[in-house]
Amino acid sequence: MYKIPGHHHISMITKNASQNNHFYRHLLGLRRVKVTVNQDDPSMYHLFYGDKTGSPGTELSFFEIPPVGKTYRGTNSITKIGLLVPSETSLFYWKERFKEHGIEHSDITTYANHPALHFEDPEGLRMVLLVSNGAKVVHWQTWEKSDVPAEHQIQGMGTTEITVRRLDKLASTLTDMFGYTEINRTDDEAIFQSIKGEVFGEIVVKYLDGPTEKPGRGSIHHLAVRVKNDSELAYWEEQVKQRGFHSSGIVDRFYFKSLYFRESNGILFEIATDGPGFTIDGDIETLGEKLDLPPFLEDRRVEIEENLKPIEEY
Repeated sequence: MYKIPGHHHISMITKNASQNNHFYRHLLGLRRVKVTVNQDDPSMYHLFYGDKTGSPGTELSFFEIPPVGKTYRGTNSITKIGLLVPSETSLFYWKERFKEHGIEHSDITTYANHPALHFEDPEGLRMVLLVSNGAKVVHWQTWEKSDVPAEHQIQGMGTTEITVRRLDKLASTLTDMFGYTEINRTDDEAIFQSIKGEVFGEIVVKYLDGPTEKPGRGSIHHLAVRVKNDSELAYWEEQVKQRGFHSSGIVDRFYFKSLYFRESNGILFEIATDGPGFTIDGDIETLGEKLDLPPFLEDRRVEIEENLKPIEEY
């Protein structure tokens, strides 16, 4: 049986690409590694941020939907993103940085047994910085032009939180299908790791009854987990079918191939290949500086560019 080596990326909704670009590039210090469009609806931007090359496990992605309303928080949703930083000293650096820039944040605390600092982006997306203790994504690369010093840079995705009505159903999907290890359980919370002992594939599942979250700006659309290549993706497609989940089938996203399915609580998962990656149509030195389109959309470039509002720098 294949193992899931960790998270691949996580995708959110933003109302304003320019504001989003400013926060994730200049305040969080991530590299914008790809400016493209939603391949299913090319009228909207799809922005990716990550390490130097947008390595799998470091990618935060956003769909810009200008008319989108507010998020009404609730259950059966992905509710928090963990981001790894090198040390507890880094948490103090980030606390001061958030204070200086007026970013909503907590005191330094613990989360899922890790030293932590909770914060929100300008649209209310909930995130938490976690001390990695050397557990960064192995292929993570420093972004030399970041506004954040190298010793405090975000090193990829860590613990991701999912809140559901039926905890045992999601637990079964993670352990019985994906092969995650359950490392801790209480009445209303369980922690799972794709690779035991490693935080970069960790998922916290919380039980919450009540109304389902109504997504809007600052909400999380889906979580993607990593697979190595096409043959592993085909294997997982079969596993999804055998569990009785409806699948999108394998979709070629040009930068990776993937499939999508919803588990029993309605949480949308993507399973995505590591490659070929964002350098397939761009030079490492200039990644994310212009609009890139997959080949099947290239002949619509003029139309697509006319419908997109330029991303402003400020």
